[in-house]
Amino acid sequence: MKSNTKFRRAFTFKNMFKLVFLCLILTLSSCKKEPEKPMTEEQLIAKAKEIHERVITLDTHCDINVNNFTDSINYTQDLDSQVNLPKMKAGGLDVAWFIVYTGQDTLTDEGYQKAYENAISKFDAIHKLVEEIAPNEIELALTSDDVRRISAAGKKVAMIGIENGYSVGMDINNVKKFYDLGGRYMSLAHNGHSQLSDSNTGEEDSIWLHNGLSDFGKEVIKEMNKWGIMIDVSHPSKEAIRQMIKLSKAPIIASHSSARALNDHSRNLDDEQLEWMKENGGVVQTVAFKTYINKEKQNIRDEKIKEIREAIVDSLGITWYDWRSFGELDEAAQMEFVANRKTVMDMADKKVNAIDGFPANVNVSDFVDHIDYMVEKIGLDHVGISSDFDGGGGVEGWNDASETFNVTLELVRRGYTEQEISMLWSGNLLRVLDEVQAVAKQIQAE
Repeated sequence: MKSNTKFRRAFTFKNMFKLVFLCLILTLSSCKKEPEKPMTEEQLIAKAKEIHERVITLDTHCDINVNNFTDSINYTQDLDSQVNLPKMKAGGLDVAWFIVYTGQDTLTDEGYQKAYENAISKFDAIHKLVEEIAPNEIELALTSDDVRRISAAGKKVAMIGIENGYSVGMDINNVKKFYDLGGRYMSLAHNGHSQLSDSNTGEEDSIWLHNGLSDFGKEVIKEMNKWGIMIDVSHPSKEAIRQMIKLSKAPIIASHSSARALNDHSRNLDDEQLEWMKENGGVVQTVAFKTYINKEKQNIRDEKIKEIREAIVDSLGITWYDWRSFGELDEAAQMEFVANRKTVMDMADKKVNAIDGFPANVNVSDFVDHIDYMVEKIGLDHVGISSDFDGGGGVEGWNDASETFNVTLELVRRGYTEQEISMLWSGNLLRVLDEVQAVAKQIQAE
């Protein structure tokens, strides 16, 4: 009798278990979501516009010409420059890092003085814009909190980067002076070896001046850490970058570089350098510069467009330089050529766009390929966005600040979430700025 009862209980329990299991399966099946339908182009654009409106878009490299910062000609006007306030507003670019750039010259007291004066003239121009010309439209930010506050107030944000520490000269006190003027990142070299660091251009002839950093360059790195200036490795040599990362107590940035694995150019970072950036906690600001993005594609188009371009150059009566010759010009001639080059290439592009089957231009999709690669290689936390506008940068679809939305659109098209897009556009760079400034406070307190 007991055994039968035991059997019935076991049987009942087994059936109940099966029934519960069956109900669970049915419940899960009924809760299974239908696969999402692909968005239409209109829906995708609408989604991208909403994201673009909410995130803070930040471009870490926009060159300037002091001639565009006067009372009569300035960034309140829609000038031919790739960046100005009307274009920033049209494209939804919130933050522009204006660049205090100095071309490389002789390593002499005379050269250093000239470079310093040039740097000060550009600092003055930026301050004139935010303090006198358009204080109700744009404000200078010195911290990430400033960026968020100014942006929330509906104004555009200016920040300052220094390209080529050559302008420091041999006076270590100039590092603090540049910090006090608003400089929040600085590279130690440009096209040519400076008194501080070897340049990537040494790869061409394997001639190096310091085998990385000079002794004074190492002191400048320490001084930048002390005051909270981000170290920019976009132009120095590979060995100099390795030494900077070893010396720095804070994360570093590459303000405008892309992936060398996709495009073998010495201005891009190879996989080993990308890994250094990840280990350091830094960020690589992917740059929309055609020859750094896809020089093969650019060269094919450039070869085909050469005859058309030469006819335009001849009709305008200007002098054309290749990039090697460009590096030998003084800064005034460089800025003049950059402006002339944009005019010529814009005119040439209009002509060839009417020609069927003409070789394609380097575009936003090619640019985002580099973002994809670096996100996959070193993680989304270490990748950002830059243009090098008014310094030779720009690709089809993002050829000036008015087209900034197209970058967000391509990121949405590729499946990046709003949070990820926010990190790429500004979150990662501002995180590094915060960490650099925190390290500076610690050093100053010691």
